[in-house]
Formats: sequence, C-alpha cells, structure tokens
Amino acid sequence: MTSPRPVRTRFAPSPTGYMHIGGMRTAFFCWLWARHTGGTFILRIDDTDQQRNVSEALQPIFRAFQWLGLDWDEGAEKGGPYAPYYQSQRTGIYREAIDRLLAEGKAFKDFDAPEVVQQDRAEAEAAKRNYVNIRRSLELTPEKIAELEAAGTPFVVRLLVPRDQSVTIHDAVRGEVTWDCGTMPDPVLMRSNGTFLYNFASVVDDAAMKITHVIRAEEHLTNTCVQTLLFRALGCEPPVFAHIPFITSPGSTKKLSKRDLDKLRNVPALKKLFDRADEIGPKLGLGDSKTLSPVMVEYYEKMGYLPAGILNALARLGWSLDDKTEIMDLNTIVENFTLDRIVKSSAGFDGDKLQALQAHWMNVLPISDKVAGVKPYLDKMGWAASDERLAAMLAGIGDRLKIFSDILDYREFFSNDETLEFESKPLEKLRSQAGSREMVLALQSLLQDAESWQATALDQLVHQWAEQQSHKIGQVVAPLRLGVTGRGSGIGLFDAMELIGQTSCLLRLSRLAEKLV
Repeated sequence: MTSPRPVRTRFAPSPTGYMHIGGMRTAFFCWLWARHTGGTFILRIDDTDQQRNVSEALQPIFRAFQWLGLDWDEGAEKGGPYAPYYQSQRTGIYREAIDRLLAEGKAFKDFDAPEVVQQDRAEAEAAKRNYVNIRRSLELTPEKIAELEAAGTPFVVRLLVPRDQSVTIHDAVRGEVTWDCGTMPDPVLMRSNGTFLYNFASVVDDAAMKITHVIRAEEHLTNTCVQTLLFRALGCEPPVFAHIPFITSPGSTKKLSKRDLDKLRNVPALKKLFDRADEIGPKLGLGDSKTLSPVMVEYYEKMGYLPAGILNALARLGWSLDDKTEIMDLNTIVENFTLDRIVKSSAGFDGDKLQALQAHWMNVLPISDKVAGVKPYLDKMGWAASDERLAAMLAGIGDRLKIFSDILDYREFFSNDETLEFESKPLEKLRSQAGSREMVLALQSLLQDAESWQATALDQLVHQWAEQQSHKIGQVVAPLRLGVTGRGSGIGLFDAMELIGQTSCLLRLSRLAEKLV
C-alpha cells in the first residue's frame, strides 16, 4: 500500500486590482489545510488573461497575505522548485503539453472558422439540444492539415473528449459527483492566437507542481469534469477536490460581489461598514466606500481591524469547530481544521457577526498594542499625544474602541479649545432649557477652584455641589459633558475631564456659555 502524498495546496488568483474577501476566505482554507497537515502552501498567479491584469494589481494580493500573517512556502516573490509561479511565464511549458497531447492523439487541431462554430451553436439552440462541436477536422488527412497550416489558416486546439465515458469525483465537501461525457463539447485548450485557456493552464500547473488538494469556491465545480479529463490525458493523478460554499450577501443567495455595491450598501448587516468608509475614508485620504468597500480585504486593514478578528470571521464562513464555538484564535483553527467540517450550504457574510468578533479581539488586546494601533490614524490627522496619555485615554474609552480608526471619533482629546465644535442636538436642547447658561457658568466657577483634577476628586466635587444646589445629577452632567467634550455622550465624563485638563475644560465651558446667550 502506497503512503499518501504529502499535502500540497495552492491559491491561484488572477490579479484584478483588489483582493476580494471571498477569495481571501478560499486562500485561508487552502493555507489552513496545508498547515493542519504539515504540508506546503503555494501562491501561484494565474495571469493568462492579459486583458484583466495590471502590474500594480499584484500588490493588494501580497499585502493581504502579509497583513493577515498568512505566509506561503513556494510561489510568487519566493520562488521554489517548480518556478516560475506566474502563468504568463510558463507558456513554454504549456506548449510542450499541447504538443504531447497532439502527438498522443488526445487533442486535435480544429480549423473550423468561428462563424462555422457559431452556426453550429445556433442550430443546436434552434433544435433545443445541447451544443456538441462537430469534429470535422478529425477527418482531415495529415497532408491537408500541413497544407492549411502552411497557408496560415487559424486553428484552435481542443481536447478530444472520450464521449463514451463518464467522470466521477469524490469531492471532499460535495461527496460523489458524476458527469456524462456523451454530450460534452471538446473544450478549447489553446486559442488561435497561441494563448492558453484557464482550465488547461491550471491543470498543467497543478500536475507539474504536484498539487494534492484543490480547495476552491463551488462555482468552479463545473470546471472539474474537463480538468479531470485533462489530468487523465496528461497521465497524472487528479488532486482531491474540495468545493467550498461561496459567500453570499446577508439574507440573500446571491454571491457577494463588488459589482453589487449599490445594493450591498443598503443591506442592514453591511450598511454600518459602508457608512464608516464614507465617514472616515476621506479624512484619511482613502476615498469613500466606492473605492474602499467591505468586499475588499484592504478595507479591513485600512479601517483598523485586527487580523485575529478577520481570520476568526473568515474561518466561520463555511466551517465550524462545533455547534457553539465562535471565538477561536489562529492556533485553535489550525489544530482543528478538517475538510469534513466544511458545510455545503452558502455562507452569508454577516457584518454584525464580524463586528462582534472584532470587538472581542480588540477588547483582549494589550493597551500598549492599542496605542501602537491608533497612532497611524492620529498622525494622518495631525493629532499628537504621548504614549502615556494615549494609554490613559484608551483605558477610558474601553470597549467603545472597536477598530483603530474609532480613535478619530474622540476629537475632544485632540481638538484646539478655540475650535472644538459642539454637537448640534444637545446644544439646541440646552438652549431650550431655562437657566442652562447660568448652570454652565456656575460649573465653571466651581471647577476653577478645584483643588484636585483627578477623576475621582472631580466626581465627588460635582456630585456634592449638585446635592447642595438641589440639582439632579443628570441636569448637571449634561451641560458639563457638552462643554468639555463637545458631545452629548462618550466615555466616563470625569475620566475625560482629567485627560483634557483643567485649563482646557474651563476655556471650553466659557465658549459653551457664550453660545447659550
């Protein structure tokens, strides 16, 4: 009995300008299976479609892997024993495979003009039958073929499908799947311009690189019959296929797609993510949700999510440890990841669940790491604070900081006292209440004489004063909070006052009093 082959998985994206969150989930599952089994993970670039590719489009792919901490063992930028790992650099290898299939009679040159093929398709459609190409070129003699080639007659190369056979695979997720080859067209392997089709190039590469498991989205299941036939024709053992469920938009059966941004932005479970990009993106020079959307991995990096939160969420998109576990670190996921735990049904992208997982990982993050995480956002805004002050500030903000860019919501700690804006709604409410200005001036006078500016002392001072003046504490805290922070709600008021400082608080209260005249 032969021992199983060492596991080798691959992720082979086409560089299209961004890394889709669904593609990243597929890549993660490939990476997880390799790491769980002690195997090898390969990053290969499928760039045969030159019309789709732009050189700068590779960077978002590499950056997404690097940000999430998913290393690859072989492939683009790293090399390896089966280099090159770019399909555009492997045309000689594909040509050799084509020549071999032609020589062995497993493929043939088809000289039918495109208009002839189109006519065949139209006739099949009119007769309401499946289109199967007519193998006219198989009747040509070698002399005639040579004559046509010498005359420069265009041709494509097709795989000769054994139409008396069927193909059965045992998919690691879908189970047994069978196709009847009897009504299958002979697929084109090489176009008339000498370029190669995806199905062909992908199989040649998987065979050459000894890929043992092809883990990919379920929409590729339709390619599997042709690819299995190609593996057989090349004399290679097909890999194990695992077709994982595609990611859908929340509450829908439709695949999550960048093309549907206008619809997605109105989905309740995603709206907050889009709104956040529109609010924060322009401030950071990142554009808005049209250029930085939640279907892109880059969105989560730029908005200040944690890799741990994103990986936890990606793992739960079609895979589960058990019926109850939601929070999992990467080591736990790697240790327990098996293909039989991948579900068949589509996985809905739940923005609310993602936010909850992200909140957990942010809550357990050490304060020192939070300080480091918020600094780039402060730098972009030109806001400065010492590490010690930031640590105290973040401790006060507590679990309100869900993502690093949330720090921009706390402008009261960084704003110039003379330019701090007061939120309109609580300001108008104060203006409508008799005695508001007098209350603010009285608080300013009280705080001017405060002997201590620590939060506990301020808390005690204000509560005692409110009791002495027969004021309800809410009547006192509301104008005080608006005056010193410019907001109607936020972190603990007295913690905020300690951080902002006595001089600034007094000046801000004076400005609020002026607006209440």
